[in-house]
Amino acid sequence: MKLGIDFGTSNSAAAAHIDGTSVPIRFGEALQFRTTVYFPGVMRDPNDFELTPALEQQVEQLVESARRDIRASGISRRPEQLRADALRVVRRQWMEERIREPQSSTTLLQNALYGDEALEAYFEENEGNLVQSPKSMLGYNLHPRARQTITGIATHILEHIRLTASRQLRHNVRSAVLGRPVQFRSSIGAAGNDQALEILRSAALAAGFDEIEFLEEPAAAAMHYHAVSTQRHEAVIVDVGGGTTDIAHASVGGDSAPQIHRAWGIARGGTDIDLALSLACYMPLFGRGITRVPTHHYVEAATVQDMTRQRDFRQHDYRAVDAPYGPRLQALQDTGNTARLYRAVEDCKIALSTDTLHASPLDFIEPTLVVETAAPQLADAARGYLDQLEAMLQQVRADIGPAPAAVFLTGGMSRAGYIQQTAAGVFPEATLVQGDPSFGVVQGLALAASRD
Repeated sequence: MKLGIDFGTSNSAAAAHIDGTSVPIRFGEALQFRTTVYFPGVMRDPNDFELTPALEQQVEQLVESARRDIRASGISRRPEQLRADALRVVRRQWMEERIREPQSSTTLLQNALYGDEALEAYFEENEGNLVQSPKSMLGYNLHPRARQTITGIATHILEHIRLTASRQLRHNVRSAVLGRPVQFRSSIGAAGNDQALEILRSAALAAGFDEIEFLEEPAAAAMHYHAVSTQRHEAVIVDVGGGTTDIAHASVGGDSAPQIHRAWGIARGGTDIDLALSLACYMPLFGRGITRVPTHHYVEAATVQDMTRQRDFRQHDYRAVDAPYGPRLQALQDTGNTARLYRAVEDCKIALSTDTLHASPLDFIEPTLVVETAAPQLADAARGYLDQLEAMLQQVRADIGPAPAAVFLTGGMSRAGYIQQTAAGVFPEATLVQGDPSFGVVQGLALAASRD
């Protein structure tokens, strides 16, 4: 039995295709879970290294040993270079000993919690580590230790999915088709795609999968749309997710197999709207555009998916910033509060997709602090992303020639009216088909898995 897995930026889901029917995997009472991981305790950081008297003695012993070797060989070395080499050796040994301790990152990850349960545990415990949207970091330039950590996190998410599916299906699941975007978010160009796939493949093998295949997410969505289409027609498949937006041109429907002609993608999605909304409507209450606090500090606070930026934000000193903004920024630095703020922004974005006004209490910052946001403000925040989406859709239209009969929308962000309006504006002749926003891709992945 082969599983279809949608390892998403915002949410993850899995399904199997059994006897002609898609069987979703339940995670508790839900059919998906927030791609968020919490593990208790504190993971060791090389920056925690301190030269204690005992460690200083080890350094001196290594330096003296190196001096004896040098005298014997006749090679000249500067004393400061000898000490630097000895420090590196002692520091590496210190890290290796920490990793072997019971509180190592491996042990911590084995005690991980997932989804909304992870958020609640993080808020309640007020310590430990919370990683949100690890998929968004797979294509970035990673220090070897950071890459190891991200691989470990991805491993435990995939293991959580595999074991949950195995229990529900009463079958030891060892094979899967894993969805992937056309373009991963990346800071190293095309190499980011290769790195992301390497990390996911390593994580899947470590999670207990003996066989893993990748399928581009819009192609998976096209397979799902094909399964519910009786007549053969040309379609543009638009999958708008949290971190990426992917498009495919396909022939679907009828008795013939679906045919994917071409795919396009940009590394932008719902999280980019979240960031813009946070900066425009929430961060002014913390002094953005009012104080002399640099703008990048607010970007760091709002980008909860980036562990490095979150660490940098927590290290800033805001004691000299005038009230109320300095105290608010200090409160935002408290454990869990950037995650609480991000969740408030997400809830606001979702609410304003249908409502005209939304109020977000920020009592975790200040007892009576509230952000009121109107629908036009969300539209303004989404404008940068929508311009990119429209440009890509225009490129698709130019590349495919004749207009398609249908535009099929899926992905969590496809619920938003402004996404639907943008697609309809570029393809006015096509029928706009709203697919299952949360499960269109995973159902296609399950179908693809069943055909192998």
